Amino acid sequence: MAAPRRSYSCESATQTLDWMNAIAVFLEPLKPLLDAHVVNFFKDRLWEMVDEQWMECLRKESVENLLKLPSGFVQNYWPHSLQEFILTLRSLVFPREPKLSHLFLCNLQVASLGTVLTQGMSLKKKHEVEILAAVIRKVASGSGAETIVDVGSGQGYLAQALSFEYQLSVTAIDASMHHATVTNARAETIKKHYAAKIAQSQHLKVPRTVTCHVLSSDILTALSTVSLHEDNVEQSTDTGNSLENAVLENSKSHIGQASYLYNNRNIRLPLVLAGLHACGDLSVNMLRTFVDCKQVIALVGVGCCYNLLSEDQAEKTHTSCGFPMSNAAKLSRLTLGKNARDLACQSAERWRSLTKDYALQNFDVHAFRAAFQMVLDKYFPDVLRSSPSIGRKGKALRRQRMRNIIESKLGAKGCATVPFFTSKQQCKSAACSLTMKNDELEVDDGCYSNMTLRGDACTTSEELPQSSSSSDIRCLETPVEKTDNYLAFKEFSMSGLSRLGCGPSEDINLLEIWKEAQPFTEFVGPFWSLRAALGPLVETYILLDRLLFLQEQGNSVEALLFPLFDPTISPRNVVIVARKTGADTVAT
Repeated sequence: MAAPRRSYSCESATQTLDWMNAIAVFLEPLKPLLDAHVVNFFKDRLWEMVDEQWMECLRKESVENLLKLPSGFVQNYWPHSLQEFILTLRSLVFPREPKLSHLFLCNLQVASLGTVLTQGMSLKKKHEVEILAAVIRKVASGSGAETIVDVGSGQGYLAQALSFEYQLSVTAIDASMHHATVTNARAETIKKHYAAKIAQSQHLKVPRTVTCHVLSSDILTALSTVSLHEDNVEQSTDTGNSLENAVLENSKSHIGQASYLYNNRNIRLPLVLAGLHACGDLSVNMLRTFVDCKQVIALVGVGCCYNLLSEDQAEKTHTSCGFPMSNAAKLSRLTLGKNARDLACQSAERWRSLTKDYALQNFDVHAFRAAFQMVLDKYFPDVLRSSPSIGRKGKALRRQRMRNIIESKLGAKGCATVPFFTSKQQCKSAACSLTMKNDELEVDDGCYSNMTLRGDACTTSEELPQSSSSSDIRCLETPVEKTDNYLAFKEFSMSGLSRLGCGPSEDINLLEIWKEAQPFTEFVGPFWSLRAALGPLVETYILLDRLLFLQEQGNSVEALLFPLFDPTISPRNVVIVARKTGADTVAT
């Protein structure tokens, strides 16, 4: 019987650091596995970096059990060392299941948003916005703040829920002008609905929009301060041009100019910074702004896209990087790197929900991409050395193969005609009728296009685009080419070569490459499953680093880290809630 494993806590800086140190000790020997890139699987024989006994065991394992591996499920007939590895790993991962018993959540009142406010939202987005808006409202009420700055606001779903449902003053900041246009258009439609419901004497609050690239916490500080000035002078319902102009005019010296605005206008209105899946360094800039800007008294943020974080050791920049944030982590020997940060975007819950067919398709696509790397290495080494971005053929191939499976199953049920799916939603509906999960086809998590088993969450270097014609490339063929997935690999490779402008050529022997790779394709699933199991642990380290950064501020800041959303609906479900202790006590 296995000995009970230690449980960890992050209620204090000391406990958080202890947890992070334990993760660092666990991950340091695994750096080669973290740095591994699936495209080099065959070329560099990556399966050989894993214990031979483990791989021999897992290659015989069912797909269903491989999909459970990232969630910490083990089989009692596995090698004892493999069981210990998985169970120890999972004991270090931050828990992802929301607990209503959490002190902060016990009295949380979540309003069900009506059809007007939720128009255009997916079920996932509705779930997130309803819960996070209630949390933000609670934090704002407990801190005496009436102004919210929604950072990375996208199409304004969260900002509009806060404005119209909870009547809070909101400034929505996003880098996309298109998003600002959509936000304003939606707000006008929603405004008409809510205007008919309130008394004439009551002023209807509408979000203001600002289009700005928040490249640093200094810029965000300036935006926040000017937002307070706008609130203090007048509640505006325009598109936010005056606010944006003020920011552009005054953000040149960033914090210094923002402080000037504050000190010379006697502004005393506190604000809350909020972000729903603020991407990459944007989440980090929120944390630094919270610490540096005295007008920001509270923060509520859910991050995502860890692969887009800047990293100090990896990028050698002189600016403040997205990782590490805490002083303790900066002193640690553990570095992550882009491949490890990509891995942090993996979701154990999503792995567990995949069907066998879809998982096998993903493993096949990984094998095709890795074998295609061998094609480039042998025939186009100069192209390979340039590290080209070669598109999204893998995603297109998965969709087509899923469509074929759905159509074949519908046909098997005796359908007179097999439908052609003209939209993603139609395809999803059909998949649901066949007991498949909606998120098996495609999941959009903020700006993270999560195909669940992809190695690079927000990048596309492992996949290939569709080609307008596959006849441009002529390759050597033999009568045995129709076996062992060769035809699919050939289609994949021809499309990729066409995209890269590498052809036509009669010298490219794809069959030879596939024969070399095919005997080892059975290791792709086990290897990728083991790597994916490390993803939640890397994410845990990043989240704890952010929490520790706040805890290192001492008694002036109180910070909480806890799961908020259903992880099967929203994989990036951990929220940081922080407040400055000089503010009024947050209601509990």
